[in-house]
Amino acid sequence: EAGSHGRDTLGIFRVHQFEKVEQFCITSPNGNDSWYMHEEMIKNSEEFYQMLKIPYQVVAIVSGALNDAAAKKLDLEAWFPASQTYRELVSCSNCTDYQSRRLEIRYGQKKSNEQTKQYVHLLNSTLTATERTICCILENYQKEDGVEVPEVLQPFMGGKTFLPFKAKPAPEAKGKKSKA
Repeated sequence: EAGSHGRDTLGIFRVHQFEKVEQFCITSPNGNDSWYMHEEMIKNSEEFYQMLKIPYQVVAIVSGALNDAAAKKLDLEAWFPASQTYRELVSCSNCTDYQSRRLEIRYGQKKSNEQTKQYVHLLNSTLTATERTICCILENYQKEDGVEVPEVLQPFMGGKTFLPFKAKPAPEAKGKKSKA
């Protein structure tokens, strides 16, 4: 993600180009349809990380940190043991009608007795950012001699439950930190 400053600016975690699976929904502006969908979308992401048995927390982003489009944003942050911190893996936003007004994506036909047009609500949420999720799996499942394969992924790994390291990692020089 170009333009990011501060933490997480180096290495595979913060690459400029990455793969991800995104959820995108268009809902009715009536009632609480978009808010129910917002909850469903974050639950989809939670279930994904629960299946991987990765520790996570969901954080509501304060209004001052939101972009112009989002009316509400939730981040799912997963635990990274090496840095002893939670890091963002998922962002889930309800943009209500902010984007649809600019794109003229209307809901139904404007009736002659209505004074205003109705616009659909647009929502988007990451399900998984592939590289970040792989980093998280590696950190949470790493052992001294390799990496355990999460149970839910074992059928896709030919039944393998463990991936041993090919060679022992080089010892770090005393007093020097790795730049990676």
